Amino acid sequence: MTKAGEARLREELQKLKSEDRPRVIAAIADAREHGDLKENAEYHAAREQQSFIEGRIQEIEGKLSSAQVIDINTIENTGKVIFGVTAHLLNVDTDEQVVYQICGEDEADIKAGKISISSPIARALIGKSEGDIVAIRVPSGTVEYEIEAVEHL
Repeated sequence: MTKAGEARLREELQKLKSEDRPRVIAAIADAREHGDLKENAEYHAAREQQSFIEGRIQEIEGKLSSAQVIDINTIENTGKVIFGVTAHLLNVDTDEQVVYQICGEDEADIKAGKISISSPIARALIGKSEGDIVAIRVPSGTVEYEIEAVEHL
């Protein structure tokens, strides 16, 4: 995972523990005061939300404990595509330019230009260098991209 991805997960974990968990605990206590728990929709909704929050906390803690964090800024830029770099690509057929950062699965967001290391595009790009032309198989066929630049951001 990238350093930025780790920071986002730590922020989410902090928010879940310091804001969301206490809010739900208070909602459960408030709902209990209303009496019969069998027919208390507020109580059941709060318990369900608490279950989701506790599950997400465990999931994030597990990911952070086993994650290998890579700070791309500490690695020399050799023009080769590796995990964490931002690749500027030119579609050979349409001259359309695209920019993708290769990141971990939890960080992937295609709208933000972040693709998972396990995506077909990233797998095809890894190990290639600036100036290389890469053929990438996509559902609609094969697309050829030229790697214009590789940045360590």
